[in-house]
Amino acid sequence: METKIKTAAFKTMQEAAATLENHAVQAWKEQGGKVVGYFCSMLPQELFIAAGLLPFRMRGTGSTSTDLADAYFTNLNCSFTRHCLNLGLDGSFDFLDGLVCINSCDQVRRIYDTWRPHVATEFIEFVTLPHQSGADQVAWYTDEFTALRGKLEGQFKKVMTDEDLHKAIALCNETRSLQKRLYELRKQDNPPITGAEALVVMVAGTAMPPEQYNALLRELLGELEGTSGPGGHRARLMIAGGVLDDPAYIEAIEGMGGLVVTDSTCFGTRLMWENVDTEVPNPLEALARYYLVDRPSCPRLYDAQEKRTRLIQDLYAEFNCDGIIGERMMFCDQWNVEHYMLDTDLKEAGIPFLKLEREYLTSGTGQLRTRVQAFIETMGK
Repeated sequence: METKIKTAAFKTMQEAAATLENHAVQAWKEQGGKVVGYFCSMLPQELFIAAGLLPFRMRGTGSTSTDLADAYFTNLNCSFTRHCLNLGLDGSFDFLDGLVCINSCDQVRRIYDTWRPHVATEFIEFVTLPHQSGADQVAWYTDEFTALRGKLEGQFKKVMTDEDLHKAIALCNETRSLQKRLYELRKQDNPPITGAEALVVMVAGTAMPPEQYNALLRELLGELEGTSGPGGHRARLMIAGGVLDDPAYIEAIEGMGGLVVTDSTCFGTRLMWENVDTEVPNPLEALARYYLVDRPSCPRLYDAQEKRTRLIQDLYAEFNCDGIIGERMMFCDQWNVEHYMLDTDLKEAGIPFLKLEREYLTSGTGQLRTRVQAFIETMGK
């Protein structure tokens, strides 16, 4: 990726976002640290941090094939899960000391079924995610975190005190606040950072020690705050969708003159738009409330669709957007239904909306560019 950002902090983030076992992970391992991978932004990295572990958000970065995974998954399974499983089967995730899976969707659920008997990860556990966000579900999720806490303590021989959890929550809240400052810069008429560059920063935050990441992000903000970008974009766009960790996808959109200034994705605002409530005495209950109720949700929570639509419309207005692009992984049923309902709601609100399907690996961007160009033109841009 070509960038005009000069700080060394951004180059470090680029390396972390473009690789799996990056230099920060390698340094952590060399110092005797343990790394635990996890699927889905609805799993609390605070639990891993409180246990003295490095949380690593699972991605398929660097994968070029699904040949090994195709022995277990069909081509009707989404390509994100197939690429992640393939990297597990070929040894690319051997740096992990543990893996925590979740039933965020049926396809991610199936990774656990296959990974456990076929990939030699020492510690592998499963967390059950509720479908709704009521009081009963918060209690359920609190119990799930309590069970996971005990399993992490037993495996990694580290007693996790409530004080440890409160400190981890405070650290992650600091990360979220810094990331939100970055997004505030994107409200400018000519933001000093592009959408593709912002995604690099967000992905890097899921792949290195949080203290190191926060220091890098403060350095980056020091360079960017008080500056502006070159401008020249034809339209300000928002992305609404699920797993999107590849800056090349955003680059293709921005190459047609559409500057991505905000999003509703699980590597974007859903990670950091709200903070965990530090006034809740029980830290596990605070985390359960945050991940089920307080933070922006995805279609996995069936009872929050209206809330999601309101937030998307609020972000659209707050960032002065001209249109919204809905990106969906092929064969993702949840986002297929979500985009259908969102399309109806946005039409009523008079907001231009383009629905796009994609495979996990960004390739053959010609069709993507053509559709984005036509979308921008329909907005009179």
